[in-house]
Amino acid sequence: MVIPRLVVAAPASGAGKTTVAVGLMAALRRAGHTVAGFKVGPDYIDPGFHAVATGRPGRNLDPMLQGEERVAPLFAHGAAGADLAVVEGVMGLYDGALGTEGYASTAHVSKLLKAPVVLVVDASAAGRSVGAVVNGFVAFDTEVRIVGVILNKVGSDRHEAEVRAGVAPTGVPVLGVLRRDTRLTVPSRHLGLVPANEQREQASAAVEAAAELVRQGVDLEAFVAAARAATHLETAAWDPTNEVAEAEAAEAGARRPVVAVAGGPVFSFRYTETAELLVAACAEVVTFDPLSDPLPEATAALYLGGGFPELHAEALSANEKLRRQVASEVAAGLPVIAECAGLLYLSRELDGHPMTGVLPATGRMTGSLTLGYRTAIAATTTAFFDEGRRVRGHEFHRTTVDLDTEVDPAWYLPGGVEGIARPRVHASYLHLHWTAMPDVPARLVAAARVHAGLAK
Repeated sequence: MVIPRLVVAAPASGAGKTTVAVGLMAALRRAGHTVAGFKVGPDYIDPGFHAVATGRPGRNLDPMLQGEERVAPLFAHGAAGADLAVVEGVMGLYDGALGTEGYASTAHVSKLLKAPVVLVVDASAAGRSVGAVVNGFVAFDTEVRIVGVILNKVGSDRHEAEVRAGVAPTGVPVLGVLRRDTRLTVPSRHLGLVPANEQREQASAAVEAAAELVRQGVDLEAFVAAARAATHLETAAWDPTNEVAEAEAAEAGARRPVVAVAGGPVFSFRYTETAELLVAACAEVVTFDPLSDPLPEATAALYLGGGFPELHAEALSANEKLRRQVASEVAAGLPVIAECAGLLYLSRELDGHPMTGVLPATGRMTGSLTLGYRTAIAATTTAFFDEGRRVRGHEFHRTTVDLDTEVDPAWYLPGGVEGIARPRVHASYLHLHWTAMPDVPARLVAAARVHAGLAK
C-alpha cells in the first residue's frame, strides 16, 4: 500500500507531541484531508483526542502487545479510506520497553511502517542547542528518517531566529514553529489527561485551539509533501473476520448473541479492535454506560474494560439496579471478561462504596502507580484461557484489591499471582490487546452462545 504517513515524535515526554499531533490531525482535516490517527504504545487516552480531531476511531500500534508482525497490517486496516495518516509517538523517539534496546519504541514502529519522522522539540529553555539535539537524534539511528522539525513553545521572534540558526547546519528542515498558548491546557489527573469522552466540550475546544495553532505555525503543504514521500509498504490489511473465521460458531442467518461492552466515562480504556473482533465472531455488540444504564436486553456475555472507577465509585454504586443485575446474571452463568476497572466493579466495594459483589475482594485507591508491560501465564483454566497460556499485557493503575478469601488466580506474574478466575469469569488488572489472541473474543462469543441457548 502507498498511503502518505508521518510519525510525530519527540526527544522526550513533555515536548508537546500530543498537542502537535492532535493539532495536525485536526488542521489537516480542516484542509480537506481524510486523516487516520494512531498512537504508539498502550495509551488509552490520546486516541480519544485523535478521534475528536479526525472524526474516525483512534487506534494503537504496539509491537509488544500486538506482535511486531501485526503492526503494519493493523496500520493498513486503520488507514483504510484515509488519504493521510498521522502516528503519534510515545515518550522519547528511541524509548522502548526497558532492557530491550528500543523494542516497541516510536523508532521501532516508524521502521516497521517505513514512515518518515517529524521531531517535535521543546525549545522553551534552549536556543542554538536545539540544533545539537536534532543532530544527535538524526545520527543515533540512521535507519530512522527524520525529515522535519517542529519547534514548540517558542517565546519570541528573536528566540525563533536563534533556534533556527542552530538547526540549520543539520540539514533537517523546520516545518513549523509554535508559540506558547494557554488555550491548549487540558485537565489531567493521576493517570494522565482526562479522557475526551469525559469532557467533550473542553476536549473539542482544546482540539480546535491546537488546530488553529498548527494552521498558523506549521507549513501544512510541506508536512503533506513529506508524508507523501513515504515509501511503498508491503502489507495486507488486518481483517478481523479472517482472524476469527475458524472459531466462528454461528451458522448463516443464526441470531447473534448480545455481548454487552461497558462504556461511558468510567470504562473508557478499550481498544477499537475489541468490538471489531467481537462482531467478526458473530456477536451483537451493545455498548452501555454503567453509571446510568441497566444491562442491555438479552445480554449473553459481558466485557468490562479499564478506566477510572475510583473517581466515579459513588455514582457507580448508585446504579443499584445494574449492580444487582450483574450479580444475578453472573451467578446464573453469564460469561465475563474484566480488565482493571472491571475487576474493581466486580468486587464487593471500592473505597467504601458497594459494587456488584461478584468477587470476594475489596478495591481501594493507593498512592503508588503500577505501570508497565507484563508477561503473564494463565494460572487457571477458564472459558477464555487455558492454564499455562503465555500472554503479554499492560498494567496501568493506582488502585489495589484486597482478597477476602482464597481464590483461583487469573495470572502468574514474575512478582506472584494476580486476578481472580472462575470457569466463566476472568478478572484481573492486565489489559490485553486481543488482536494477538483472536481466539479469546471468539471464545467469549462461543460462551455467550451457550449461555443464550443458541449453541447446538
